Amino acid sequence: MSDKTTHFGYKQVNVEEKAGKVAEVFHSVAANYDLMNDLMSAGIHRLWKRVAIQMSGVRPGHSVLDIAGGTGDLAAKFSRIVGPEGTVVLADINDSMLKVGRDRLVDRGITDNVRFSQADAQHLPFPDNSFDVITIAFGLRNVTDKDMALRSMLRVLKPGGKLLVLEFSKPPNALLSKIYDGYSFSVLPKLGKLFANDADSYQYLAESIRMHPNQETLQSMMDNAGFENTDYHNMTGGIVALHRGVKP
Repeated sequence: MSDKTTHFGYKQVNVEEKAGKVAEVFHSVAANYDLMNDLMSAGIHRLWKRVAIQMSGVRPGHSVLDIAGGTGDLAAKFSRIVGPEGTVVLADINDSMLKVGRDRLVDRGITDNVRFSQADAQHLPFPDNSFDVITIAFGLRNVTDKDMALRSMLRVLKPGGKLLVLEFSKPPNALLSKIYDGYSFSVLPKLGKLFANDADSYQYLAESIRMHPNQETLQSMMDNAGFENTDYHNMTGGIVALHRGVKP
């Protein structure tokens, strides 16, 4: 085991331990994942995802990779857009999450142009230049080495392809930030306990949001990974940001 440490919420853990600890959280919350997102965002995550889809530029015939695809809500919408000539890959490192997503899409009859892959964002198991668009919604903050993951995403994008990162971020307004912190640390774990009997996982998720890079830092990380024309768009006062970048 190496001496390198990283953060798991506010705790410092060995780098080799983080992925397993994150996996435990998502095994725990998989069955209630959509409920969790509703609790964390007061239901607004559906609007944020709709904006991400609109700004993705996905068109019929495209090949789309949705990393940390969870329960498949983005994949379902992309499936309709890309049509029979396109492909959507729903990828998640967590097999519990992947099973929930697969079951939900099968139940909705969305099977013809969707594939599933248990994949680590740091080591994507796809050939170079495979996808027109990659999305990762509320997943990057859980990745141990975000720089490695961004380089991996760049590799599997086609030249001219676009990455969209939708993630909880840092409200620039101090008052909103204080209110948001109060909700995250006082209310969210209690809701997790009440609705999912799992306060600890929701406490970690609140902490993981605070440890995620702010908007400018993540944009710089995308620049350093090799993306061009990077930008970000704050939503709901910067509680969430949508970052975009293009592969040269």
